[in-house]
Amino acid sequence: MAASVATKATSLSSAFLGNKELTSVRTTRASVFVSNVNRARTVCSAEKSVGKAATALAVAAAVLVSTPQIASADVAGLTPCKDSKAFAKREKKEVSKLQSRLKNYEEGSAPALALQASIDRTHARFEKYGKQGLLCGTDGLPHLIVDGDQAHLSEFVFPGLVFLYIAGWIGWVGREYLLAVSTSKKPTEKEIIIDVPLALKLTTRGLTWPIAAVSALRNGSLIVPAGEITVSPR
Repeated sequence: MAASVATKATSLSSAFLGNKELTSVRTTRASVFVSNVNRARTVCSAEKSVGKAATALAVAAAVLVSTPQIASADVAGLTPCKDSKAFAKREKKEVSKLQSRLKNYEEGSAPALALQASIDRTHARFEKYGKQGLLCGTDGLPHLIVDGDQAHLSEFVFPGLVFLYIAGWIGWVGREYLLAVSTSKKPTEKEIIIDVPLALKLTTRGLTWPIAAVSALRNGSLIVPAGEITVSPR
């Protein structure tokens, strides 16, 4: 009886130990499986990151290749005159014409000196255009840029201001002359035959015409009242 009980206990303990070992083996296998899965995910994540980076580089390379290169000039279709072949060709053509005419005269004669001076002025003009950074087209001629770019203010804005000043100067002096002769005995005659001393005096005084114009505007003498303006009958 005792022996059979001992035998059963031994069988039960063996079975229990076997189940425990089996559970341990299963746990170990599960751990190995989970670690393998994690490694696989890590590898996949790394491959995805590398793939994204490679895709980004490929897109960037494609954009760089497809993007047109920026022209050397800052305006479409124009190039700096100093680098323009058409500009150099035009200079050579003009100089060659003058040199061909120069051959018809003796060295040191008046026509030869005049032509040589023209050649020197031509070289100086083309050299000046090149140094000032002007832009030339396919015709070899400098083109003025009037789009308000500060890099090209010296091409249009400054000469334009000088033009406005000279035009205003001429207009202001003419106005002052007409006002001055209107009080003379023969105003119509002095409008036809210019009084040179008076005109020269007003020309010198008109150099400060912007200040005089502002002053006349403030005191009301610049604009004639509406009642004094002649209106044709309708």
